[in-house]
Amino acid sequence: MQIILMERVANLGNLGDVVKVKVGYARNFLIPQGKAKRATPDNLKLIEAKRAELEKLEGARLTAAREVGAKLDGLLVQIARRAGPEGHLFGSVSSLDIIEALEAQGFSIEKTGVHLPEGPLKNVGEYAISVSVHPEVTVAIKAKVIAE
Repeated sequence: MQIILMERVANLGNLGDVVKVKVGYARNFLIPQGKAKRATPDNLKLIEAKRAELEKLEGARLTAAREVGAKLDGLLVQIARRAGPEGHLFGSVSSLDIIEALEAQGFSIEKTGVHLPEGPLKNVGEYAISVSVHPEVTVAIKAKVIAE
């Protein structure tokens, strides 16, 4: 299915690009989220007419994301969990737990924005985590898992 991107999408393209994606990806994610429209002649004309306005909005989103990224950069998030005597957690700390900890500090991050390089955290300690606020803005934070 061919679609027109309404904003920059990581690993896919920039605003106004016409790309071919799988039907399910377009119907279930891109179009309902407002990230894309079907590539019809009418929509192509509409995008060309609104291109300047859409680029201005995308620039504003990028500026806001850079401001949030500057505040997030190097932030330490503490998460308390029950742990055994050797420091192994009963359960694990996932990206949702990190998002909740960030929301408690006043930041709103999407679930797909938190990247745990080694998967869920299963031991007490300090971990480096990357957080994507925008497809072009990725910052590093630290998560400190402590025993309750």
